[in-house]
Amino acid sequence: MRKALLLGTAIMLAACSAQQPQGYHLAKTMPVAGEGGWDFVSVDSSARRVYIAHSTKADVLDADSGDVIGEVMPIAGAHGVAVAPEAGYGFATNGKTDKVTVFDLKTLAAKSEIKTGKKPDGIIYDPATKRVFVFNGGSDSASVINAASAKEIGTIALKGKPEFAVADGHGHVYVNLEDKNEMLAIDSRHMKVMKRWPLASCEEPSSLAMDEHNQRLFAGCGNSKLAVVNAKDGHVITTLPIGEHVDATAFDPSTREIISAAADGTLTVIAQDDADHYHVAQTIKTPLRSKTFGLDEKTHRLFLPSAGFGPATAPSKDNPNGHPQVLPGTFNVLIFDR
Repeated sequence: MRKALLLGTAIMLAACSAQQPQGYHLAKTMPVAGEGGWDFVSVDSSARRVYIAHSTKADVLDADSGDVIGEVMPIAGAHGVAVAPEAGYGFATNGKTDKVTVFDLKTLAAKSEIKTGKKPDGIIYDPATKRVFVFNGGSDSASVINAASAKEIGTIALKGKPEFAVADGHGHVYVNLEDKNEMLAIDSRHMKVMKRWPLASCEEPSSLAMDEHNQRLFAGCGNSKLAVVNAKDGHVITTLPIGEHVDATAFDPSTREIISAAADGTLTVIAQDDADHYHVAQTIKTPLRSKTFGLDEKTHRLFLPSAGFGPATAPSKDNPNGHPQVLPGTFNVLIFDR
């Protein structure tokens, strides 16, 4: 079954790539061991590593070859990974145990655990303060960790369910509040919310990326839109069409492209004409439910997790919504080059 699914995916994507000679194309499919679903993908371009939060672990890939070179485990309900190069530590969220796993960046060995708020999900490293920000979806808060000491130093009340976040490298962190249709600007040095902005025409914002040079934020919205937001005052400059159920967005400063992945099986590439003007440059067909990815800014390569799924099931304790489950042995990572 695994071979048939991989072959089917390769044929479908190859046909799509043949119709789109320019822009991104499927370059490689890498099988990855392990069961269960996945979430965020983080790329450490300097260290040439890709971290994929994958159920009970974080798979680690070589960014150049695509080969699996290790794993971080155990993680109970892996959602995301952030790396702090100066401290030599990585941090992974455990959504099921309300903890963050601290691991050694060289050996990938788990070193300790840090208690957080409920259901830690998104996680980022802020280089300006050398702190890790953990966004707790079950307690509407952010836990702040000193990367060097690997200790929690504070908690920020957000008054809404946080999704993804970005840091601008100058002492500001921005985060989407999915249930409030808002974006928050956080002072990362003083660990407090500075501004709260409503996102006009953007429903259930989830993914987030940033153009630091032009001070533009790119929020992926649940109503199939990408909202371009001015990071100085929070107003929505424009919106563009993307796929349904977006969960990851990235900005490539070299190519000036914004890429968004959605669960409906689309990868949308938006070109930046200037700070306030954009257009859709490419729409790539991808497997259904492949809604997260990571961007390697050095090579412009995209890493998109994928898998085969069974039928929807009756609700249960472990699967209260009855969502289709990943078929054993079908998890893989699709690598797109341009």
